[in-house]
Amino acid sequence: MNPSHARTRRTLLAAGAAAAAALTTLPAHALDKVVFATNWRAQAPHGGFYQAVADGTYKRYGLEVEIQQGGPQVNNRPQLPIGKIDFLMTGNLLLTFDQVKNGVPVTVVAAMFQKDPQAMLAHPGQGYDKWEDLKKAPTVLISKDGQFSFWQWMKADHGFRDEQLKPYTFNLGPFLADKKAVQQGYSIAEPFNVKKQAGFDPVVHLLADHGFSTYSTTIETRTQLVRDKPDLVRRFVEASILGWYNYLYGDRKAADALIKKDNPDMTDEYIEGSVQLMKRLAIVDSGDALSKGIGAIDPARIKDFHDKMVKAGLYKPGEVDLSKVATTQFVNKGVGLDLKKKLTGGK
Repeated sequence: MNPSHARTRRTLLAAGAAAAAALTTLPAHALDKVVFATNWRAQAPHGGFYQAVADGTYKRYGLEVEIQQGGPQVNNRPQLPIGKIDFLMTGNLLLTFDQVKNGVPVTVVAAMFQKDPQAMLAHPGQGYDKWEDLKKAPTVLISKDGQFSFWQWMKADHGFRDEQLKPYTFNLGPFLADKKAVQQGYSIAEPFNVKKQAGFDPVVHLLADHGFSTYSTTIETRTQLVRDKPDLVRRFVEASILGWYNYLYGDRKAADALIKKDNPDMTDEYIEGSVQLMKRLAIVDSGDALSKGIGAIDPARIKDFHDKMVKAGLYKPGEVDLSKVATTQFVNKGVGLDLKKKLTGGK
């Protein structure tokens, strides 16, 4: 070999080795930090998000996610439009309707619950086995917020009367003391509490099964984030969807441990009861989610719910620009359906 060629070859080899060594010492690509805020203290209805933290799904999607709890003394909603948080778990579409009505630049990017868990509870054996029977109840216990939201719909669409109304203060005592009373309840929590305190399973009527067509446990973000960082939004939504499949159908021990760490009042028994109710009532995985994946959104359904709320007197026609309420850009793609099939054995 020509000596000059040999020197050139050695030089190139040395340069290549140096470059390879340099590459091995480069720091790993930094994860995108995201703050996701919930609307209450950690519990099973937040389980899919905790699962995605616990099992590394968010990290695999290039995200470092901090879950910031809500609670009775914490209102995370104002933090979203000012950029203190990146994503917000919100209750149902009424809250987003209000934001859009008031010109707040936020939008829903996924609906993790296909059914709103809001329900009416009744004593068994008292003639309340059918939804229509509830209209005969002498007492209907409804919270102040409920009186100005779903109660208006119950009156407009189903003939309930203000004469039945009494205030519900989130104390089960009055309901348990009066077998003819019915009350509102979060269907994946209150039935467990009734069983624990009084030893019976209440009759549960989901509002969602009778036309209260809102989505629930939606993910809201700023419209600016959707516009400027759509890939970040996509990664958060898709990782959250996978988190929910793994939480419902896989091993959720690590997620439950994180929930109990954030909320020491939570117990394994309570979490298990809530998860079983979520499954039995098909809160998360039902409707469009069965074919389009958890998180699915149908604009026609949003319009249906909005029109019902207009009929109930909560909004005036044209007051809410429905085009700003939600986007289907990040859902309806069947994300996670293959994972569900694997976890459930195709069931």
